[in-house]
Amino acid sequence: MKIFELKCVAYLKQDLNFQKSLDTISKYINFCMMRSENASSHTKTGFKHYSFSGFKPEKEDIKNAFYKSGTTYTFTIRSLDENFLETLSLALRQNIDNPYFLVIQTHKKIIKQFFISQLYSVTPVIVTYSDNEHQMFWTMEKNGDIMQLQRQLHDNLEKKYKSFFGEDIKIKQNFIQLLEIVNRVPQNIIIKKDANKIRFFGNKFRIVPNEDEASQKLAFLALASGMGEKNSYGGGFMLGKGLK
Repeated sequence: MKIFELKCVAYLKQDLNFQKSLDTISKYINFCMMRSENASSHTKTGFKHYSFSGFKPEKEDIKNAFYKSGTTYTFTIRSLDENFLETLSLALRQNIDNPYFLVIQTHKKIIKQFFISQLYSVTPVIVTYSDNEHQMFWTMEKNGDIMQLQRQLHDNLEKKYKSFFGEDIKIKQNFIQLLEIVNRVPQNIIIKKDANKIRFFGNKFRIVPNEDEASQKLAFLALASGMGEKNSYGGGFMLGKGLK
């Protein structure tokens, strides 16, 4: 298995608050793909099979809680689909009308599967569940069932695997050996839709996957498709530590 990574260099046209940044990047990607020849594949229901990080901030940005206009920042997009990423690379650099930023460079990289000892979430991992017919976000305060959380994270990756490769992955156990919640309070992603603000609640994790072949495949898949839900909004972008 291999995944494809796009490092993007963006020039900011105006100051951008941290809370708005993931939604801004998400809309930029969506707009670019809607204008491309592959728009039909991007609008279909189901998994999108890509994930993206936020802008990498400088120390001063963290202090001020916003990204500064007139500055270049990098962000990363990963996907299982090389054709999608090639199309997106071209479309990103052609979108000059965006009021917030302009992608001025993209660098493609191929990442071959490697042994993953740990996964770290860069953006909040979103997990939802039904509670009395209402859709709820999993948080330690509201739910607290770690085993349910692990099952849902595992099942979500199994479904993504089958959706992309067209076959089930043969695995006898949950791919997660150890899960640590590293945030003290729930994290959130805010998007704006039809003039309304929508808030997705999630968590930051450190995950140790099991060492068997199937578990390692799912861990590697998480680096491309993201962990949990709402990946096309910026949820669940992961980093992997291990042996390459």
